[in-house]
Amino acid sequence: MAPLLELHDVVASYGPVKALHGISLEVEEGAIVAVLGANGAGKTTTLRAISNTVRRSGEIRFDGRSLGRTCAESIAGLGIAHVPEGRGLFPELTILENLRLGAYTRRGPLKSDLERVYAYFPLLGRRRNEQAGSLSGGEQQMLALARAFMQRPRLLLLDEPSLGLAPIIVSEIFRIVKELNREGMTVLVVEQNAHIALQVASSAYVLEVGTVALHGPSAELERDESVRRSYLGY
Repeated sequence: MAPLLELHDVVASYGPVKALHGISLEVEEGAIVAVLGANGAGKTTTLRAISNTVRRSGEIRFDGRSLGRTCAESIAGLGIAHVPEGRGLFPELTILENLRLGAYTRRGPLKSDLERVYAYFPLLGRRRNEQAGSLSGGEQQMLALARAFMQRPRLLLLDEPSLGLAPIIVSEIFRIVKELNREGMTVLVVEQNAHIALQVASSAYVLEVGTVALHGPSAELERDESVRRSYLGY
């Protein structure tokens, strides 16, 4: 059976500057896969290439279908939800309005999905009529994750969910990611906190200057002291 997501020799550029130099990776359905690396390694660009929000070439396939000429909105409609670094919320809209926007690519009633979101994130339920901009950084990250859930995605692209957050909030966010994965959601997570990413992911790709430097099971990468010191920063 083919992987749910496949990238083959993907090159991505910002104007004349190449950020990815022919990377290849695979994500099996039902897995959590981490993309690790230092700033500037190409982690965020990898997710943008999948979502077609950056100029790219090479082969990207989702569930056997080529995404080469598929626009970003249509990619979301196929079942790929992208939670970007910085969250991409609408701060002047209410929490509920942001959640409803997460479901714009699909049809059907939203009540049951909202109930599930509020079960995962009780605070969002209690404050659903408040502006999203009134939330703390950790609460906004939870809203961004909840909004992606409203899309009912098969694949969740999660970019730097721990950035700028307290450790206790980071642990809670990754706990929820693991729960969503147990319910069947496939996750590709970009993360600078290599330790926590390797704790939740089954495998990982380590990028270095736009190329794949290492790939393997998370447990093996974390046990290898030279890998930790050279590539993971701990």
